[in-house]
Amino acid sequence: MTIKTDGFHHVAYRCKDAKETVEFYQQHLNMDFQLAIAEDHVPSTGAYDPYMHIFLDAGNDNVLAFFELPEQPDMGRDENTPIWVQHIALRIGSLDELLAAKKSLKAAGIPVIGPTHHGIFKSIYFFDPNGHRLELAADINTPEQMSQLKAVAPDMLKEWSETKKAPRHAAWLHEKIANETEAN
Repeated sequence: MTIKTDGFHHVAYRCKDAKETVEFYQQHLNMDFQLAIAEDHVPSTGAYDPYMHIFLDAGNDNVLAFFELPEQPDMGRDENTPIWVQHIALRIGSLDELLAAKKSLKAAGIPVIGPTHHGIFKSIYFFDPNGHRLELAADINTPEQMSQLKAVAPDMLKEWSETKKAPRHAAWLHEKIANETEAN
């Protein structure tokens, strides 16, 4: 049997405070608080480990979830992974919405990086109260660009796995960024 997934049921992260996390995502990202599950014992293992599991509607049938674990050591992060690597990227409808989101976040006192031009999308970055890096991304690609990127992806991966150096199969993307940056 071949397994065929049908999207994410939910993606779960840890949070420091469930209430604060819900309020942040409601206030700043307009996510609806869907439900909460609280247990004293972990259903899959039976271990005693009280938790609050919260679920937020991230749009398009996607759910972003968090666990508050009050009896575990304070949460940290993988110190061997740069802080920019692990992040939650959320799609936003347009560049205008991206710029409005940046303005709103900054007005709330939240530091924001960007917009950053990635060639096929532009994005901004900021952190939630738990230290999770968030990205809001507005697509600016064309179907032709996405088709070109998909076509070269296997060759890029093969070259990368052999050399661990950035392949140049999609150099046009970096040239596009440079050209658009010069024009502005």
